[in-house]
Amino acid sequence: MNILYINHYAGSPEMGMEFRPYYLSREWVKMGHKVTIIAGNFSHLRQKNPAVDHDFQEEWIDGINYVWIKSGEYEGNGVKRAFSMFRFVGKLWFHAEEIAKRYKPDVVIASSTYPLDTYAAQKISKLAKAKYIHEVHDMWPATLYEVGGMSKSHPFVELMQVAEDSAYKHCDKCVSLLPYAKGYMVQHGLNPEKFINIQNGVVKEEWENIEMLPVQHKCFFEEHEGSFVVGYFGGHAISNGLDNILDLAKCFIADKSKEKVIFVLVGNGVEKERLIKRATEENLINVYFLPSVSKKTIPELVKHFDCSFMTGISSPLYRFGLCLNKMYDSMMAGLPIICAFDAPETLVKKYHCGYQCRPEEKNEIVSAIKELASMPISKRKQMGMNGKNAILTHFTYEKLAKQFAELF
Repeated sequence: MNILYINHYAGSPEMGMEFRPYYLSREWVKMGHKVTIIAGNFSHLRQKNPAVDHDFQEEWIDGINYVWIKSGEYEGNGVKRAFSMFRFVGKLWFHAEEIAKRYKPDVVIASSTYPLDTYAAQKISKLAKAKYIHEVHDMWPATLYEVGGMSKSHPFVELMQVAEDSAYKHCDKCVSLLPYAKGYMVQHGLNPEKFINIQNGVVKEEWENIEMLPVQHKCFFEEHEGSFVVGYFGGHAISNGLDNILDLAKCFIADKSKEKVIFVLVGNGVEKERLIKRATEENLINVYFLPSVSKKTIPELVKHFDCSFMTGISSPLYRFGLCLNKMYDSMMAGLPIICAFDAPETLVKKYHCGYQCRPEEKNEIVSAIKELASMPISKRKQMGMNGKNAILTHFTYEKLAKQFAELF
């Protein structure tokens, strides 16, 4: 079967985020399908962008045919990023007939943050007489007005809303990464029978072929052996809500808890310097910051955590559920998890592999950490294994790709 996967920001192990299109496509190739990914030549998510000198330039990566479109560079979320979107989807639209004839897709998947790609995907699928699957990563345009502060009547928001409604109305299936988005999608025109939740997951091989910790990190954990390590790994952006962790650290200092609990934040981002400054000014001696590590080092890093901490700023978008890569990684690591999000039931709660609390419930979170710190190691390990078993049973990309392929 020929699969055409449209994702403006699609990456690869060498280029970096985002990985989902690559992981799913690689599994489909193993299953005997032919996969073509069409992506933009520039993405803010990638660590390395491909060298592209003409539109529809092809590159084979692990059996997947990547087709690059010159969409233009940008910084931040300004006008240049909007132009990049329009270039990408515009070129797809104008070359739809050529794409349909060249790649002869049986299935067209429109998979992007923003819904404008639906028009090109619908056109290509119609020309090729192919099935059209719409895959939703983020809730646009709700993100723009519920988080970004834009007016619902802003022309750009209205444009995105029309596109989103069109995608839900015309797709053959709608794959949502977010587990609780069905009601919203149905309100915007989706036939409820077309909804399916296929979340992110892990690649088992990446947990077998790992890279060692940098010396700085290794020395740090050796120096703090015997402490109960509450670990965070990932971005240090405003959306990550890492002030919540510093607030908790302050609670433990004030409480003079007998458990030697330390909070370790591993990663980089625009908020990191401010967070370090705050921790210094408030004399938070139980908070430590370490540089980010490569994706291949994560399995080795989390071996030094006693529990994994996840949090974020309050957002109405969390009502659609969580699909955080660090959640699946923490579960795969067999770590108990503290999940501090104002969201419906998460995998942490569903599979009994940690505690789910609201970010503002500081006393409850402190109690959960203390309970974990005083818990027998065997019981803590069993809690972590609940999460790992759930990942191996339901959330490896091998299993997710097979679930997705059933829609073909």
